[in-house]
Amino acid sequence: MNIEEFFELSAGKWFSHRSSHSLDVKPSEDGKSNLIIETIAADHPEVIKLCQQYEISPSAAVCAATITWKDPIKSEREKPASTLLVSVPDEDNPHEGRLLQAKGNAQQELTIGRYKIGTDEALTITTESAKIQSEERLWFASPNLRMRVSVFKDASGFSRAAFTSEIRMGGGAPAKTTSEVAKSAS
Repeated sequence: MNIEEFFELSAGKWFSHRSSHSLDVKPSEDGKSNLIIETIAADHPEVIKLCQQYEISPSAAVCAATITWKDPIKSEREKPASTLLVSVPDEDNPHEGRLLQAKGNAQQELTIGRYKIGTDEALTITTESAKIQSEERLWFASPNLRMRVSVFKDASGFSRAAFTSEIRMGGGAPAKTTSEVAKSAS
């Protein structure tokens, strides 16, 4: 699997349930949200603008997605949160690269991370900033069930770990991955 296939398989509407635990004395927490993941063309104006903000040639971007989420229990007046993700693979290894991120409704918070697609078809994203370090690992247990494990550490050494399961609610069944097509052909 490559990053484009991972983004395509992720497209749709998902119900997300997260359990997190702070590695201090706080009790565990859980949260629920509805996610909408949409792939967008690499030549979309928002993708070009984000690449330019990072001083990266827009032609280096291979795929992009927007992720919008909202807590289903909170007020309808609350605006959903969103993130724009743009993948820029390494020239010598298309399974690894940079992941450009613009977070917030006005896409004000910019971060850059690294991604890697492993031989197990799991996506690992690492991000470091002056405030926080994070590592997330995402994989598909089935076409309609996605799992995510995250570890966050802030500058003071405070850590938090989370497990998230995401169940596809709509947006159509995903197409077969390249590896599934190859397996069915043999």
